[in-house]
Amino acid sequence: MAPDAKNALIEVRVAHLGLDRNTNSPVVILQEKDGERVLPIWIGPGEASAIAMELAGVKFARPLTHDLLKQVILGLGGELRRVLITSVKDNTYYAELHIHRDGDVVQVDARPSDSIAVALRLKSPIFTTRDLLETPSGEIIEATPDAGGLDAQALQDYLQKLDPEDFGKFTP
Repeated sequence: MAPDAKNALIEVRVAHLGLDRNTNSPVVILQEKDGERVLPIWIGPGEASAIAMELAGVKFARPLTHDLLKQVILGLGGELRRVLITSVKDNTYYAELHIHRDGDVVQVDARPSDSIAVALRLKSPIFTTRDLLETPSGEIIEATPDAGGLDAQALQDYLQKLDPEDFGKFTP
C-alpha cells in the first residue's frame, strides 16, 4: 500500500486493552504515538488474551501461536519491520505484516489483532493511516459486534468523548 498525503502513515501504540461494557467484547485501543487520536478495534477473546499476556510479560514453557510465528520469522532470517493497519471494509479491519529478509520485503495479509500480538512480541512498530484515525465513525459502527442501534453521528460523538478508562480491564 503506497500512502499518499491523505493516507500518510502514523505510528500507533497499544494504549489500552479492555472489555466493551455494552457488548462484553474485548477491544484494543490503538493511540497515535505522538497524539491523542485513537483507533478502537473490537477483537476476539483469544487474540485479546495473547495481547494481554504479552503486555503483562507472561511467558509459557511452550510457544503459543503468536510466539511460534515470532520464532518462524526469526528462524527464517526475517525481521518484522512494521505492522500496518490498512483499512476497514465490509465490517472487517485489514492489516499487513511487513517482513524484511535478505533485501526482500514480504507483505503478509493478517488480522489486526494477530498482527498486534506478533508486533508486541517482536518489538516492532505498528502503523495505521491518517484516514483510519480520521474515519467518520459510521464505518466503525459496522465494525463493532453490537452497535446498540446507534446512528453514525451518535457513535462518532460517543467515540470522541471516549476515555480508555470507560472500558473494563481485560484479564485473560
